[in-house]
Amino acid sequence: MPLVAAVLPAQAVAKLCTMISIRAMQASDAEAVLEIYQQGMDTGHATFQTQAPSWEDWDKSHIPDLRYVALIDAEVVGWAALTAVSSRCVYAGVAEVSVYVEESHKGKHIGYQLLQYLIDESEAKGYWTLQAGIFPENKSSLSLHEKCGFKIVGTRQRIGKMKGVWRDTVLLERRSSKVGIN
Repeated sequence: MPLVAAVLPAQAVAKLCTMISIRAMQASDAEAVLEIYQQGMDTGHATFQTQAPSWEDWDKSHIPDLRYVALIDAEVVGWAALTAVSSRCVYAGVAEVSVYVEESHKGKHIGYQLLQYLIDESEAKGYWTLQAGIFPENKSSLSLHEKCGFKIVGTRQRIGKMKGVWRDTVLLERRSSKVGIN
């Protein structure tokens, strides 16, 4: 039986082959990071927050050496970062994940590349468990996390109100197979 090559439209090829670079987030990325964060908030399905915080507040709440940006042609098109879940020493290797991609660049596997990079870097720095709380309506984020090895732990029912309406979040976690195994 002869092999038939599939012909993909140019747009599909470009979407699959988006070349990004990932680097450590810098203070000079603040405006782009907060703008992308606000775009996520504006969907109503990314976070309970409705307004991006000041850079100072954002900076204080995220682990300094575990925050990264994705770049296309030197433009920040996405970011990923970790937040400590507790100040107690027994949870030193547990953190919460945030991943955001600029609206016009969604569907280009940028979130996947960022999250995989963040996972690798977090393991290199001794983190054994990453967790995420995602609105059940945010199917693309749930799928992304599952593709990166996160497992659904359960649903936190009516965990918080948003615009006067109780919302659930799906709790996911990824346990490292490299760190914290002994």
